[in-house]
Amino acid sequence: MTLREILSIIEGKLITENADLDMQVNMACGADLMSDVLAFSHAGTLLMTGLTNPQVVRTADMAGVQAVVFVRGKVPPPETIALAEHRDLPLLASRYTMYETCGRLYAAGLASCGLFDLAREAWREAFGEDAQESTSARQDENGELA
Repeated sequence: MTLREILSIIEGKLITENADLDMQVNMACGADLMSDVLAFSHAGTLLMTGLTNPQVVRTADMAGVQAVVFVRGKVPPPETIALAEHRDLPLLASRYTMYETCGRLYAAGLASCGLFDLAREAWREAFGEDAQESTSARQDENGELA
């Protein structure tokens, strides 16, 4: 999905100048904890976040994030924008919550970062079962939670 398509789907605005709106993004994730971005994102990811400080740009650069979308109508301060432009990192803005911004992109076909496998492993280590097994064990024959 291109940044141009992303801007249309989230009804967003481009913050940085000279961004390549035809840049392809393969997956997306939403996080406000930059430690999660470092631990779980992949190169080529679109990051949705509510944090607007320069550390977001530094973290995105280290993690290989392709572009950043600031959610909840947040606009980063000038120093964040300047750093992003210096590092050629496109910054976008969405008026929607992180939940809705991510949901719009997911519904339009943009894949998640594949964190499900990591989350399933953490669940298995903590509770000794797959998340799917836990859910299906509590569902009746109609798929309703028992």
